[in-house]
Amino acid sequence: MNVQAACRYTLEVQASPERIPQIRRILAAHLRYWNLEAHVTPVCRAVDELVGNVVAHVEGDRTCVVELRWTGRHVIASVADKDRRLPRVTSSAPARGGLAAVAALSDSWGTCATDTGKVIWFSRRVKAAQRVLTTTPAPTLTLPELQPLPQPSLLGLLGTR
Repeated sequence: MNVQAACRYTLEVQASPERIPQIRRILAAHLRYWNLEAHVTPVCRAVDELVGNVVAHVEGDRTCVVELRWTGRHVIASVADKDRRLPRVTSSAPARGGLAAVAALSDSWGTCATDTGKVIWFSRRVKAAQRVLTTTPAPTLTLPELQPLPQPSLLGLLGTR
């Protein structure tokens, strides 16, 4: 049975160049678990860019929160940090990385200020819901099991006195 089920994963981490491959592996595992194999590379590449921006541009506390959501139709990823400066798209060439690369790897993206810093997010549309419940399938009936059961006689149920 296919079911559109919302899934969410959140990771709070100290951003550093060493952490980026670890974050990528964790997110890839979640995307594969949610049956979203086709989105592993673009989502992980875009999150790499966002966490890399935290490493490159945030001064002081580089703690960030990486969030991954699967709504049944969209994969949404975000990275929140404690730097209040909003990012700028400085290059229209995605090959150079940064937000231009995030824009090229996603269907939509954006940023918003928070009380403690900012959040940068992006989303990718999934053409068909792919979440499958992991329950034991109903047993398949074989031909002999499909035969109607003999019906007890009404007199046999009432008994004789």
